[in-house]
Amino acid sequence: MSSTHSTPLGGSFTFPGTSLSVNRLGYGAMQLAGPGVFGPPRDLDAAIAVLREAVAAGVNHIDTSDIYGPHVTNEIIQKALHPYAEGLVIVTKIGFRRGEDASWHPSHTSEELVTQVHDNLKRLQLDSLDIVNLRCGTAHGPNEDVLTERLDTLVDLQRQGLVKHIGLSNVSAAQVRAARAQTDIVCVQNLYNVAHRADDALIAELAKDGIAYVPFFPLGGFSPLQSEALNEVAAAAEATPMQVALAWLLQHSPNILLIPGTSSVAHLRENLAAGSLRLSASMTATLDGIAGKTGP
Repeated sequence: MSSTHSTPLGGSFTFPGTSLSVNRLGYGAMQLAGPGVFGPPRDLDAAIAVLREAVAAGVNHIDTSDIYGPHVTNEIIQKALHPYAEGLVIVTKIGFRRGEDASWHPSHTSEELVTQVHDNLKRLQLDSLDIVNLRCGTAHGPNEDVLTERLDTLVDLQRQGLVKHIGLSNVSAAQVRAARAQTDIVCVQNLYNVAHRADDALIAELAKDGIAYVPFFPLGGFSPLQSEALNEVAAAAEATPMQVALAWLLQHSPNILLIPGTSSVAHLRENLAAGSLRLSASMTATLDGIAGKTGP
């Protein structure tokens, strides 16, 4: 097997109905906070350096939330990057809160959602948020809650000019369809990777209309047999397992955008290199079969 190289940072993508164009390989700021995404980072200077390196390397899509820390990642982004470079798209999310013990809890009332939008605006020092993802479900995955009232709140904030575009996170396919019938949705952010493929049909459905799909946990929850198969492909590609997992996602569908996170400049560079890794047909076939492999 062999691999070749393609467009750096995975090429570009324009969110539907918007003027927002990003490179497909972005950066997720979640890991800039302390352990458990709670409290300050161990090394603030290192966190700032990662953000600046990402933007210098061409990353123009940063995913964040004021609940990370809470407040920590947005404050670091502001400190590192404000005033923001032209074309930098910052995507944030609302719909949950943190307990004093670092626990995660749904936070879905209209008043809570409005407060969260204002918190993001304040700490990022922005007058309007490019994209706000409504985080739904529970820590264990999506549920089938009706989202009408929550989306009404976001649409109202959009009319006020505080939110430019709306996305969804941790949602079922049925919720996506209902939300799209209510308002324009530009992206969906769900658990998905080469081993966890429950959203295959949803990704294809969104791709038809050019709606972005942003997977989280690109290398999470693999069984031993799945990991073994990934490691074999990585060795053949002369790349790391994470690079191969990211490259597979980029090749899988043109509407997939990636937001791998790290607090290390060296690891950031490794992740970004995946944007120019092109997997061979035989490698792709091996990876496509990973989802069916399980082990103890």
